Amino acid sequence: MIDFRGRNPLRAAGYLVGGVLVGAPLLVGMLVLGVVGAALSVVLVGLPLLVLLALSGVPVGALERWRLRLLSGLGEVRHAPTPPGTAPRRTAASPKYVQYEGDAAARRCTAPNDAGTHPTSRDRLGPATVPDPHRTPPEPGLTAWARLRLTEQATWRELAYAVLLAFVLWPLDLLVLAFALAVPGAMIGAPVQLAVSADTSGDTRIVKLWLIDSYPQAAVCAAAGLVLLLALLWPLTLYARARAAFARLLLAPREAETERRLAEVTRSRARLVAAFDAERRRIERDLHDGAQQRLVALSMTLGLARLDAPPALAGQLAAAHEEAGQVLGELRELIHGIHPQVLADYGLADAIADAADRSPVPVEVSLELPRFAESVESAAYFAVREALANVGKHSGATRARIDGSYQDGRLLIGVRDDGCGGADPAAGSGLTGLADRLAVLDGTLTVTSPAGGPTVLRLEIPCPSR
Repeated sequence: MIDFRGRNPLRAAGYLVGGVLVGAPLLVGMLVLGVVGAALSVVLVGLPLLVLLALSGVPVGALERWRLRLLSGLGEVRHAPTPPGTAPRRTAASPKYVQYEGDAAARRCTAPNDAGTHPTSRDRLGPATVPDPHRTPPEPGLTAWARLRLTEQATWRELAYAVLLAFVLWPLDLLVLAFALAVPGAMIGAPVQLAVSADTSGDTRIVKLWLIDSYPQAAVCAAAGLVLLLALLWPLTLYARARAAFARLLLAPREAETERRLAEVTRSRARLVAAFDAERRRIERDLHDGAQQRLVALSMTLGLARLDAPPALAGQLAAAHEEAGQVLGELRELIHGIHPQVLADYGLADAIADAADRSPVPVEVSLELPRFAESVESAAYFAVREALANVGKHSGATRARIDGSYQDGRLLIGVRDDGCGGADPAAGSGLTGLADRLAVLDGTLTVTSPAGGPTVLRLEIPCPSR
């Protein structure tokens, strides 16, 4: 639906004036490129000009999308908010989410967007931006850019819009502005025109139609012009909205283009997560095989030195040996936190059980899980570990329980505690970042935490078992 509720004639008029300012030079430019390119094409010199003409819609489309963005609501598609308590319908193009359920109703907390902020109600219901429908060239350079643009449907839609803007739309905009603003404006200025012409002819003709030769007639004409202006503002706004909606229709990306871009973004995020995991495992190996082994050797050397040291030095060596042992223990904990070896060797169930044993809150574990891909096990493990960390730090719980199963090709894990509740993923608990990671795997993270408890975290990842 196109929202026709807001009334802003000034923005509507400004949008149409901008269309005239863009369309008139565009007409001249396209005519010059077309005529000169066609004339010189026989000697192949005009072919680059014709290619430039074919690509002229790209900057025009970018400019028009920017102009639509500056408008607050003209021709904009708006969606009704999700009713309280209704689960949002997810499509292939919709973002994955953290679902938070509080005291009375469910509210959705989406993952951060491209700008790094969380969408608000204004983002969902306010001025909608028109995304760029073009893809990023696979390699740098003007040739790769032009080759990609000439093969995209969006380029030809933008060219069609540029042609319509140059030959049809801006003259129509000018006509609407003249009829809705120029005619009433001339009528309102009738007293001024009569005063200016009083020294010469003593009368004036308004828009070459009505002869005014007295100030009472000029006052009546000005009043009629004001009424006509107020009456034409609403049709002017309707036309501007219809004009903006037509621009959005041609310049906005199609659903297939949006899904393709989303697939590219998803694959890019998956590659980044895989690279992050590989780098983390490399750091874990370097710490395990390098720094840890050196600390072990240092601890052994200090222990042997204590045996032959004089009593005055033995106390200092004992303190240094004890400190080296503590540093070694802290380093082992750090290595375990980076990527636990039990996860790689024995799988997700044993790694979660090991994390539960380390939890300060008693945790009951009931898991029946096969082995999964490394990315799935890593994402699920760190989600559960973050949940256990929140239980120990914020919930005030005395007990917790972890359940997990694999059903119909989906990994299901739930973490429940008997704490005070009131957890909000949007308040910086770390779960939103984990939801982003699960979204790469097409998974979801759900938190139910009414005031007074209990808090239940559920994660779901579609995945095959090994």
